[in-house]
Amino acid sequence: MQENIDHSLAIALAERDRSTGEHCQRVIGLSLALGTRIELSQRELAVLAMSARLHDIGKIGIPDRILGKPAAFEAEEWACMQQHPLIGERIVRAIGGEYAPEVAIVVRHHHEHFDGSGYPDKLRGTEIPLYARIISLADSYDAMAEARPYHPGRSHQAVMDILDSEAGVKHDPDLLHAFRSVAGKAKRATDAT
Repeated sequence: MQENIDHSLAIALAERDRSTGEHCQRVIGLSLALGTRIELSQRELAVLAMSARLHDIGKIGIPDRILGKPAAFEAEEWACMQQHPLIGERIVRAIGGEYAPEVAIVVRHHHEHFDGSGYPDKLRGTEIPLYARIISLADSYDAMAEARPYHPGRSHQAVMDILDSEAGVKHDPDLLHAFRSVAGKAKRATDAT
């Protein structure tokens, strides 16, 4: 039942915004590749997959004029966009079920930064849930590698160079080290599907 609800919400998000739905599918693949690399258990991988599938579900509550804006956000638009993890957390908690509390926390914290500069709670280091740190890497990688209205897609090496520059600031340096060994293969695998 839980998986059917999660899948239905992912379809709803894709219907609302096709590019976000496709992004979430790629983030699942990248997150699972990293989760497998660091030897998460089957149960942990299942929770990670659910969290990756729903990490951007809160964008359902963001107005189209902001969600599809092809330029930098104004301050009030950025403040609105920063609400999507909180909206997503509320949606996931409303699902209920065995994994909902754990997934909701990950959804809430997928934009926290390793140095404490992220949002919404300014968590830092290992205060940030492991799955949120994994999804943050996958999310960032995909956001840079895929073309967006405001930038062309970047090469694997260009993305990895940017991620390396963000080690210890935006991203967990240990996870980034493990991600480096799986990112290119995982991206090619998701591109082939």
